[in-house]
Amino acid sequence: MTVSLRLGPLVRHAGPTTATVWVETDAPCLVRVRAAGREAASARTFTVHGHHYAVCEVVGLPPGARLPYEVLLDDAPAWPEPDSPFPPSVLRTLDPDAPTRLLYGSCHTPTGDSPEGLVRHGPDMLRATARRLAREPVDGNLLLLLIGDQVYADEVQESMRAVLRRSRAADPADGAPGDEVVRYDEYAELYRQAWSDPQVRWLLSTVPSLMVFDDHDVRDDWNTSAAWRRAMDALPWWRSRITSGLGAYWVYQHLGNLSPDARAADPVWARVRDHGSDAAEVVDDLAWRAHSEPSSYRWSHRLDVGPVRVLVADTRCGRALDEGSGRSILGPDGHDWLDEQLTGGPEHVVVASTVPVLLPPAVHHLEAWNEAVCAGAWGRWARGPAERVRQALDLEHWGAFQYSFRRLGAGVRALAGGERGRAPATLLFLSGDVHFSYLARTGGTDGTRSEGAEQDATRPAPSGGRRTRVAQLVSSPLCNQLPIHLRRAARLSASGPFAVLGRVLARLAGVPRPWLRWRLEGPPYFGNTIGEVVFEGASAEAAWYHCPGAGPDALPRVHRRARV
Repeated sequence: MTVSLRLGPLVRHAGPTTATVWVETDAPCLVRVRAAGREAASARTFTVHGHHYAVCEVVGLPPGARLPYEVLLDDAPAWPEPDSPFPPSVLRTLDPDAPTRLLYGSCHTPTGDSPEGLVRHGPDMLRATARRLAREPVDGNLLLLLIGDQVYADEVQESMRAVLRRSRAADPADGAPGDEVVRYDEYAELYRQAWSDPQVRWLLSTVPSLMVFDDHDVRDDWNTSAAWRRAMDALPWWRSRITSGLGAYWVYQHLGNLSPDARAADPVWARVRDHGSDAAEVVDDLAWRAHSEPSSYRWSHRLDVGPVRVLVADTRCGRALDEGSGRSILGPDGHDWLDEQLTGGPEHVVVASTVPVLLPPAVHHLEAWNEAVCAGAWGRWARGPAERVRQALDLEHWGAFQYSFRRLGAGVRALAGGERGRAPATLLFLSGDVHFSYLARTGGTDGTRSEGAEQDATRPAPSGGRRTRVAQLVSSPLCNQLPIHLRRAARLSASGPFAVLGRVLARLAGVPRPWLRWRLEGPPYFGNTIGEVVFEGASAEAAWYHCPGAGPDALPRVHRRARV
């Protein structure tokens, strides 16, 4: 029997001398990855819920390499595909001395740029980026950061609904909803449909990628509050959903985030790799423990690219949800991890948070007010209505976790003030989630309360050392644009009068002033975008690409540039 690729190859973690390649196959086999002029790296597949995967670690590569490669399954060529219209897929290693280009985005619904998909969701920016990179050689380091909603388990396309109808007809026992993904097999098909488009597949086969989940990878509003979680835990199918969602995430996304050394140190990986048969029980146990005891597993991860430090934070699974002072968007262990990484030395520090740290000020203040009222600031009578408002309006970003917002602020002030070593030139929050794109510039980071709009974010640190610019960059969605009526509401949320109203509500609920002030630079943009930040020396330049041309072959253009 000939073994075939079911999904992949995906080029994942890259280092100066290593490259990681992930594949899914349709049968157990030996997978080999052979880079031009190099000895092949090999790995046997492992099995989870009847699906077969391999992670190949190619080592001993030169820094800054761009090496075409092929994938062989039991010594039979499986990639590249014959007659592909794209250039050869390459393994890219990092050059610590070269400029770094970081692409980022979130919220991707696979439509193939069909006529119906273009009307409903807009152009697919992953496909458009593939077309662009196939024509434009890229010098230096290139990374793709996918920051949430790589799949939509609760808002599926018709092709996935057909799969679910067959699944429910065969096994309706757990009462699972007919239009949501619940079981591992269904997640496997969801990922296949998301990443098997020829253009997306080529992009992921040639650009190293880092990933992290957001709510739709599991379910809309995942871990919004303790009340939301209690309601979900009461559903008979929820255990299957959270176990399958987190287990599939570990296999399809998280394993590839890890360096070879980090993966080797992961006790779950060792058990799965060496299991010898189907490791479903091991992965299911990991997923359920991560849900029940968030401190049992760390999803956050870090990559250093020369002078650029990229910190990818788990802002979903690790949340602590009890109302009051213990409520946290990262959880205690997540905060400790992030604090440990916010140290001096790098030229640039990037914190990838799926949900924006700096929202439009009106929304931030509204979330802070809502959290305080849910905790009892206006008495017990207001807690129930406030919780209903929280869930109805998705008030669950950093503004809704004021302890976390203030603790992050303390770390940022210490880093920018030179208290943790040489301060970076920039500290950038990269986010998605909200389905519009913007740049937010901040006021002082040295503990002063500026109004931010007038003052420079680069005022000297107390030590008299270098100055750090702090900014929030949001690029969302990749392919899932907001309906018109929701765009109007989002525009209002970014307006000045609503910011004043939000600030008043927050003060009436006893919320302390934020640790800094910020404002959006220009109006939010509601089309599909992919963000880009280019780091070279001490400079960082941001750009947002969109695709104004119609049709599946249109090339993206720069919508906006900004020097950070």
